[in-house]
Amino acid sequence: MAIEVVTFGCRLNSVESEALRLQAEAAGLKDAAIVNSCAVTAEATRQARQAVRRLKRERPGRPVIVTGCAAQIEPARFAAMPEADRILGNDEKLKPESWAALARSNSLGEPGAATAEKIAVGDIMARSTLRAPLTGRLPDHTRGFVQVQNGCDHRCTFCVIPFGRGNSRSLPEVDVVAQCRRLVEAGSREIVLTGVDLTSYGRDLAGEPTLGALVHAILRALPELPRLRLSSIDAVEVDETLRDLIATEARLMPHLHLSLQAGDDLILKRMKRRHSRTDAIRFCAEIRNLRPDIVFGADLIAGFPTEDEAMFAHSLSLVEECGLSFVHVFPYSARPGTPAARMPQLPGTIVAERAARLRAAAELAQKHHLGERIGRRLSVLTERGNTGRAEDFTLVRFSRDIAAGQIVSATSHAADGRALLAA
Repeated sequence: MAIEVVTFGCRLNSVESEALRLQAEAAGLKDAAIVNSCAVTAEATRQARQAVRRLKRERPGRPVIVTGCAAQIEPARFAAMPEADRILGNDEKLKPESWAALARSNSLGEPGAATAEKIAVGDIMARSTLRAPLTGRLPDHTRGFVQVQNGCDHRCTFCVIPFGRGNSRSLPEVDVVAQCRRLVEAGSREIVLTGVDLTSYGRDLAGEPTLGALVHAILRALPELPRLRLSSIDAVEVDETLRDLIATEARLMPHLHLSLQAGDDLILKRMKRRHSRTDAIRFCAEIRNLRPDIVFGADLIAGFPTEDEAMFAHSLSLVEECGLSFVHVFPYSARPGTPAARMPQLPGTIVAERAARLRAAAELAQKHHLGERIGRRLSVLTERGNTGRAEDFTLVRFSRDIAAGQIVSATSHAADGRALLAA
């Protein structure tokens, strides 16, 4: 029977899910369910626990293996679930020997086994090098994804992810280029570079190469690669080489997703972020001046502890002042052990109401973005389901059957609020 992998959270988790599925199959593990969890919010952890229960309920005899950030941070909590058979840490999940051991035991422990016997979770903070997952293209994706960095050295007061991912670690340039080459040879027309703190790339490597240097090396080594894209970045860490490439390199896609989190200076300080409101607005203006077709997305948190209505208004207005087209809204979620969890919390009703207002502003911004592109000629990388992504990441829906994995020219005639519509 096939291995079923249920993935929560970020794009990096999706990349790793495919890698661990391939490793599990290579080890000979059969008929198992794997939950690759996320810990970014309490809701993400709740959904992972819910999935564990559902998978065991659907097929009681099938082993359920739990891994990912929530499993790394709270292994005992997951091990205490009778539905969970094994708990693997974020480092252990990428070790072939972990899956070989599970294959030998078929993942199931003895009935009534102590919770500690289920756990294989090491000290993620002790990891000093990056174990890069080798994958092909993800199932149902036409783009290729390459993990170039993991972990984070920053300690934002709301964030628990460094405790699930460890300190920042980078993949050497030669390994990144080799993975990109494999994806291009397998037919990928676009490659996305992923990481937890992507713009910290290289600080742990000899010579401290920057993300810009890495992007330049990939484009130089692979002239046949049509499109290269970056996942979420920290604007304050963008280096000069990367700025120059954004301005001059057409194959680097004109879409940047920014980790902004808030638009009020006092809240940003309490979050322990490294930029101010002015920094964010100035960065967007400067990059837009360098490349007028650039499109920005961002992460924003609503209802951070101590946020009053005026502070929230600053975050709300940031959508317009930065010219954001795609916004991911997160209602603040207190994570145990973080400094923000010890700050004065807002009532849940206020957090939910502010998140709803922020989402409404984001929807209006996206509709404006789509409206501006109706009638424009776009270069679109087609995906399954007769959809595709333009260079600026705009979703395009085709009214006809179209094969996935092609770069086609299309003109939209309308928009539906989420995507452009094209013949």
